[in-house]
Amino acid sequence: MRVVTSAEIDRILTFPALIDALAEAFRGDMVTPVRHHHEIERPGAHGTLLLMPSWTGPAMQDGFLGVKIVSVFPENGARGLPSVMGSYLLMDGATGEPVSVLDGARLTVWRTAAASALAARYLAREDASRMVMVGAGSLAPFLIRAHMSQRPIAEVALWNHRAERAESLAAELRSEGLPVTAVIDLEAAVRGADLVSCATLSTAPIVKGAWLKDGAHLDLVGAFNLKMREADDEALRRAQVYVDTPAAKVEGGDVAVALHRGAIAEDHVRGTLADLCRTPPNRGPAVITAFKSVGAALEDLAAAMLVWRSLAKT
Repeated sequence: MRVVTSAEIDRILTFPALIDALAEAFRGDMVTPVRHHHEIERPGAHGTLLLMPSWTGPAMQDGFLGVKIVSVFPENGARGLPSVMGSYLLMDGATGEPVSVLDGARLTVWRTAAASALAARYLAREDASRMVMVGAGSLAPFLIRAHMSQRPIAEVALWNHRAERAESLAAELRSEGLPVTAVIDLEAAVRGADLVSCATLSTAPIVKGAWLKDGAHLDLVGAFNLKMREADDEALRRAQVYVDTPAAKVEGGDVAVALHRGAIAEDHVRGTLADLCRTPPNRGPAVITAFKSVGAALEDLAAAMLVWRSLAKT
């Protein structure tokens, strides 16, 4: 069984290829049970164990099954350890034999960004050239690169609640040749943006619906629980809303919260990523669109399969 490191994943994956692999997975025969969520009680603290299984159906040419195993131990910071750690176990679909263990954290940021870019492939204007990245965490560079692989992005404005972090990341990405500039005035940046991507842990809306210009696309990646928000109700009301999976209607912030509050109706959510991949919508040039992701196990499996197949060729 081969162990695949984060460096190997970075070397192998590219966004055009991974986005195409996710599109094939969402259109294909994939089985994705509900994720398992277990609370781990410990003296004076607690942890969470998440198990995310998925496997290819009989219609797929070569079968695989896999599971992402994630542990969340909030007190790890005091021990000098990450609070979230994970691994992905990939197995042969015919025999169940383990073939690889992949770095789960790295696989997650790649597939999360790829899913957002896949949605933007169908929802963002084809001439989208100005992007705003809200948040400067680990996902931000991946989201920028992923969206740039799908649209002719010429300018990226990077905003973060800690301005110094935005400045630091912007300088780092500029050194790699990416057109990223840190900004302080988020409202002004969003008002001029064709594509707004958010990856934060905010507990209050950051992006206002009144700021979105006609034709803008809003990508909501953070806000992973019901206490978090990245966009206000007006942003969702103004937009044609899509989600990665039906789970986004009941978990994660933004869409699930707006539905629960009655700010939007159930039928305001027009479909899922699978729907987009199978029947792309006709998007008018002035239509505002929004996509909310909470993550899907089939994305992890599709990414792991792509890595494994690429390794097999080397």
